[in-house]
Amino acid sequence: MKHLLNTLFVTTQGAWLSLEGECVVIHFDRENKKKIPIHIMESILCFGNVIATAPLMGFCAAKGTPISFFTQQGRYLARVDGPVRGNVLLRRQQYRMADDESASSSIARNILLAKIANSRSVLMRFARENENNDSDSSLASAIKYLGYTALDIRRETPLGVLRGKEGDAARTYFGVFDSMILTRREIFRFRERSRRPPMDEVNAMLSFVYAMLAHDASSALEGVGLDPAVGYLHRDRPGRPSLALDLMEEFRPWLADRLVLSLINRKQVNPEGFSRAENGAVEMSEETRKVLIAAWHDRKQEALTHSFTGEKMEIGLIPHIQARLLARHIRGDLEEYPPYVWK
Repeated sequence: MKHLLNTLFVTTQGAWLSLEGECVVIHFDRENKKKIPIHIMESILCFGNVIATAPLMGFCAAKGTPISFFTQQGRYLARVDGPVRGNVLLRRQQYRMADDESASSSIARNILLAKIANSRSVLMRFARENENNDSDSSLASAIKYLGYTALDIRRETPLGVLRGKEGDAARTYFGVFDSMILTRREIFRFRERSRRPPMDEVNAMLSFVYAMLAHDASSALEGVGLDPAVGYLHRDRPGRPSLALDLMEEFRPWLADRLVLSLINRKQVNPEGFSRAENGAVEMSEETRKVLIAAWHDRKQEALTHSFTGEKMEIGLIPHIQARLLARHIRGDLEEYPPYVWK
């Protein structure tokens, strides 16, 4: 369990929460582990097999401290809240800002700065760990270009220009992605990003991991009361979780892409786990999907120090922290949205 950004994250399986006075008490193994005053908390998040008593839920609802429930993997289940107060105001402000070119551009710019910085860090780390690689020069060029692009978009930039810069940066990054694949290159070959449908084994894995990341981002946004469908970098489209796609941009390079590269380079996925459909699309077997899901869940349990809060936490909690920071910016509590920068 962690107390971050005035939010209580309860991830210990088998824990249960009760009310004592005006405090929440966390119990585990028939012992009282911790007691926290409810008035200092914005919300409580429970993951997996965590129980909250009815008196606690009723008191928190009355005090305006919502309790959200997620599966252990982070899928949003439900939220216990009192009469509508903050959520409707938060979402109305979210929608207003989405209609405001300047406000949208400010959030989108910060997200893209983090995405480009994280993409550059992935390339730089690979270059350091694989010196004398045949692609040293192309990697160095890509790293330099991404650095110039980040400097270029720091100044106030219209949304249309930002999207163009993001597209150029993505092409540069994926242009050297194949050079980071070190084993069985005759099978796991990456030429370009293809989505619907994925046309090679690497794209099939990337799309699958991106889908899991988008799911986690949507759950984090719903848990804080934001609408995952209304974004700033990605515009509205029926059926698309635009804000979740915004939020996940910071995580794609260092979390999703590195996971796929690691599975390939460590030979944890087999060529036999893929097949090609009549339309040319590459599909993964059930066994390969299980390998990716297990690796994804293991990765989310690893710990990192958050670039903004300075606190150590499980990777799986970082989307929830980012959703809360974004909500604070939308409410006006933070002047700018601080994206996650991987180091």
